[in-house]
Amino acid sequence: MLRAALFSSPQLESTAAEPLDELYEALADVLKEEECSHCYKNYLLPTGDCVSLSESTALISGGTTGLVTWEAALHLAQWALHNPGLFRDRTILELGSGIGFTGIAICKTCQPRTFIFSDCHPRVLRHLGENIRLNGFIPEPDVTWSIQTESQGQEVEGEKCQNPKVIVAELDWGSVTEKQLLGLRADVVIAADVVYDPEIILALIGMLQKLSTSRTDGKAPEVFIASTIRNPDTYQLFQAELDKVGIRWQTIPAHSSCDFLYDVQPDVTILQLFI
Repeated sequence: MLRAALFSSPQLESTAAEPLDELYEALADVLKEEECSHCYKNYLLPTGDCVSLSESTALISGGTTGLVTWEAALHLAQWALHNPGLFRDRTILELGSGIGFTGIAICKTCQPRTFIFSDCHPRVLRHLGENIRLNGFIPEPDVTWSIQTESQGQEVEGEKCQNPKVIVAELDWGSVTEKQLLGLRADVVIAADVVYDPEIILALIGMLQKLSTSRTDGKAPEVFIASTIRNPDTYQLFQAELDKVGIRWQTIPAHSSCDFLYDVQPDVTILQLFI
């Protein structure tokens, strides 16, 4: 499990060669020493509010890279804060939410009707629920909500909430069905740093294809995916696979720098997909 996580780590993806087993073992020893270590970070929003997160101090913890905030999530949040009308009074589904920065920032500033955080790793889901509560939101109906029936995701027509309804969903891209996605009634789908590993690209695209038929009104959700370009080959593979299944895409304008980053500004691109 840990070796697989190391191989899929975005930091290692940019190299063409696979490290020696001895290097994996040495790195694993270092990472294991920090697996129980967490810190709290506060991200100041333009509104004066802040997002407070409990994050792992190790890049890989519990066999996952999902317990830290990655750069594309910060860029996606900044872009969302400059485009609040896209999210206001709408149902938002976030794929691969990790520990929750982007979604919490949107919930605090963009007034969505419902925000559905999702991930598939049990430890990430637990940590995500804790961070959501830390920021004053209470997930419904419990910390983790499994996608099962069409009725669970439905909203009362015309219902408006001052504070968004928040759901934490366990969502496996490979096994979720069109019927289950239909229950979410997502108007907008977002994701950040979910195409760093070639092995998950096909599962992600299969998920997007299911989403294309997941609205009862026949209107597919709007989709936006932010990616840090660490390995151009992997990113081009994602675009090529989108082309292969007929999903159109375009690069949308994004800020060249991110207010939430204070040192190196990574190469982050946001794609709008037409599914």
